[in-house]
Amino acid sequence: MAISDQLNALGIQIPPVPAALAAYIPSKRSGNLIFTSGQLPLVAGKLRKTGKVGGGITLDEAKQEARQCLLNGLSTLLLHIDSLDQIKSIVKLGVYVASTENFTEQHLVANGASELVAEIFGEKGKHARFAIGVTSLPLNACVELEMTVEVE
Repeated sequence: MAISDQLNALGIQIPPVPAALAAYIPSKRSGNLIFTSGQLPLVAGKLRKTGKVGGGITLDEAKQEARQCLLNGLSTLLLHIDSLDQIKSIVKLGVYVASTENFTEQHLVANGASELVAEIFGEKGKHARFAIGVTSLPLNACVELEMTVEVE
């Protein structure tokens, strides 16, 4: 099944590429790899949630924000390829979680993105990953995600 068909079946639309917030580009291609810059869970240029996971943001809310980060990351890939069908493999996800000192389930927040990758890409979506807790993120976002993708 084409990725566009899979997205339609899941009721997912890839958002427009979020504007860079500082002196960087949204993603960069080197050979058959595309590296995204850190993507925040922006929707129409704004964060839906701000704060820390384990504080004012629940685990389930943070997982949803990680999903949005992933969708934003996928949108930046389209700056370099014509279609998401050109993706051979999601190589690696990196997930940063702004969390309280006692919150230790960053890996579960990252599952929001990892599970969505599996739903969209199946076997091509199997990836390496890291998930780490940080004290803060830009704009007081609760999650930031970067990805490395192999393309045709």
